[in-house]
Amino acid sequence: MSETLAARTVSFSRVSLSLAATSVHANILGNVHGGEIMKLADSTAGAVAFRHSGGPAVTAAMDEMSFLRPVHVDDIVKTYSEVNWAGRSSMEIGVRVEAQPWGNASDEPVHVASAYFVFVAIDEDGSPRPVPGLITQTPTEVRRQREAEIRRAHRLARKLEIDQGREA
Repeated sequence: MSETLAARTVSFSRVSLSLAATSVHANILGNVHGGEIMKLADSTAGAVAFRHSGGPAVTAAMDEMSFLRPVHVDDIVKTYSEVNWAGRSSMEIGVRVEAQPWGNASDEPVHVASAYFVFVAIDEDGSPRPVPGLITQTPTEVRRQREAEIRRAHRLARKLEIDQGREA
């Protein structure tokens, strides 16, 4: 586990994973089950969180998962993931999911899903530990960080409102 907390660039921890979808991944409609896509997205985000934080990190929340198109059996599913925002011990990790038919490399990959996960870095006792800051270098990275801050503010406001309602 890394002891340094020097800020890291978005590109430092970027990860892509792939899956050849088979019938074992299918739902009752014959498409790839959404849960399989979620699992792959979570695994990709987890690798990014581990890289960025320099050690173990656990999924604390899935802020949003949008399914845009079905994924078919025999598609090649690819995930692209990076840190959008980093706080004291938590990080928002964005994941883009694309699919491409197995037998046709000339077909352009199709954007089929997007997700935002919140990970918390943990120490050997399972307690939260500090994570490095995030260095944004491109306009897209700056935009993603700003949008992640908005999602975080909404999560915190929603939690506060729910907690206050339960106390009443």
